[in-house]
Amino acid sequence: MNPLLNQLGRFAGVGLTGLLVDVGLTVGLIKAGMDPFSARGLAILAAMAITWRLNRALTFGASKTSQRSEGLRYFSVATLVAMINYALYSLLVLTLPSLPPALAVMIAVATSTVLSFFGYRSYAFKSDA
Repeated sequence: MNPLLNQLGRFAGVGLTGLLVDVGLTVGLIKAGMDPFSARGLAILAAMAITWRLNRALTFGASKTSQRSEGLRYFSVATLVAMINYALYSLLVLTLPSLPPALAVMIAVATSTVLSFFGYRSYAFKSDA
């Protein structure tokens, strides 16, 4: 199998795990009384931490730099992608109030997945970064 397709498959699996954490935590925190914007912010942070470790172990492998350096690169890409993701989520929640929050999360995540894959692949886990 093509190595890039293989890597994309693993990335999709890790991403699905991150999505489940993101959606579950967002919805759970909203049900517990938190506003949907704060809930999503916390959920994004939790999903970032989990997907970094899983992508490191399963998708891209560890870079040859320190974990601290790799983590900073990962979180810089993840933060940029999360800002795009969060902006789209907020736009959906504000303009389509009848849209379930879980669906708004899924739409926002789907649109930012490609950007995150190539950012992680070419920068966060790049061995000579």
